[in-house]
Amino acid sequence: MDRTTEKDSYYSDLEKKPVMEILQNINKEDQTVPLAVAKVLPQIEALALITAAKMNEGGRLFYIGAGTSGRLGVVDASECPPTFGVPFDWVVGIIAGGEGAIRRAVEFAEDDTEQAWADLQEYNINDKDVLVGIAASGTTPYVIGGLKKANEHNICTGCIVCNSGSPIAAEAKYPVEVITGPEFLTGSTRMKAGTAQKLVLNMLSTCVMIQLGRVKGNKMVDMQLSNNKLVDRGTQMVMKETGLDEQTAAALLKQYGSVRKAVESYKI
Repeated sequence: MDRTTEKDSYYSDLEKKPVMEILQNINKEDQTVPLAVAKVLPQIEALALITAAKMNEGGRLFYIGAGTSGRLGVVDASECPPTFGVPFDWVVGIIAGGEGAIRRAVEFAEDDTEQAWADLQEYNINDKDVLVGIAASGTTPYVIGGLKKANEHNICTGCIVCNSGSPIAAEAKYPVEVITGPEFLTGSTRMKAGTAQKLVLNMLSTCVMIQLGRVKGNKMVDMQLSNNKLVDRGTQMVMKETGLDEQTAAALLKQYGSVRKAVESYKI
């Protein structure tokens, strides 16, 4: 396979560069990432469609990964309940090494080919679910092992990788391969590769939640009202949908607990 994420940076003698030049060159490289993502939109579409179909039938979405990739999966999963008002077990992010690895690297956790499946067993993963492996290199043993076992159990599998021809993409039934090339800092895949993975995760979870009816128009009508900013946003949404004044809209929102329920109650 062609491990372009590990190739030497196009930039050298970084410690000798002025700060502005470093920033400009990082920014220059960052601008290539959305273009790389654009090239694989059909792959993302295929993964989004099968995920939405499975979840519409009662399945769940699982992410597995190590290091930066694992953290990105955990972040996307953790943001679905407050953004879309879905149960906490609908989208699950699992990182090699466990919860502690979110903040501090766990040595060699990514090298265990059996642990991902053991971790997934705690959630009783089954053939209704979808498993997406996230790995910039496309070679992480933890992810390969998890996908392989999932395939053996007839579980739908996908991946988000940043090298072409990787073992993980070969294992996944719905691979997404965003080729981001050499990093500004050689091998530091938290940079361009991580940005690409974040963009794809944004697309995947947002598209799926739209398909599941968790968005109305362009609004997060099921978002959790967990702080004053979100309550104010929700109040404005209710006002716009109903024509009510702010005080009445706020009272309705408080009574029903969500924008969707508040608007529906008014329109009945």
